Amino acid sequence: MKIPCVALCIMLCLLLAQTQVTMAVTCNALQLSACASAITSSSPPSAACCSKLKEQRPCLCQYLKDPNLQRLVNSPNARKVADACGSPFPSC
Repeated sequence: MKIPCVALCIMLCLLLAQTQVTMAVTCNALQLSACASAITSSSPPSAACCSKLKEQRPCLCQYLKDPNLQRLVNSPNARKVADACGSPFPSC
């Protein structure tokens, strides 16, 4: 039994609609250097900082496990910057 072309197109569209495209994030703490002044001086974060913070958000738990980064990433100012950017810390 042949499937009509229209039915095949509908099935293909349904499958494509369910497919989610995800971009892999390269975890690189240096990407957060745009936030350094906001974290260390309590100044408002720049748009570049917020952009990088949102991009690196999936990596924050990894950074919190790193003893070299933990103190900076887990600081009260870092959390304030994340809140100001609308990108709260994930639960790790």
